[in-house]
This record gives sequence, structure tokens and C-alpha cells, in this order.
Amino acid sequence: MTTPSEPNWFKSSYSGGSGTECVECACSADGTLIRDSKRAEGPVVRVRAGAWSAFVGSLTRNPPR
Repeated sequence: MTTPSEPNWFKSSYSGGSGTECVECACSADGTLIRDSKRAEGPVVRVRAGAWSAFVGSLTRNPPR
């Protein structure tokens, strides 16, 4: 599977509907990218695949309230 040169960003389903709390994610070759959608040219957090899986797994076991 090849990764596109430009990430395919999508908004988190947990982002607020008011437009003030928007988080976007994208898949990369070795994990996940995360950024603030209001600052698309701003910093990007890179999370390795194993760490991202552990994070998502913890949310599944302990859903946000």
C-alpha cells in the first residue's frame, strides 16, 4: 500500500460542532498525523502506529464522558 504525498486529512468525530474545537487526523506510512484544523499550516503531531493503537484502544475501553 502506498501513502499519498499529501495526507488525506479528516475531522475527528469527537471535534466540537461549534467550530472551535476541531482536530484533524491523517494516516501516514508509520502511524497517524494530528493537527488543529484552524491552523492547517501549523504544527503536526506524528504518532507511531503502536502508540496510536494503544491510545484508540484505551478510548474503546474507557469511553469519554
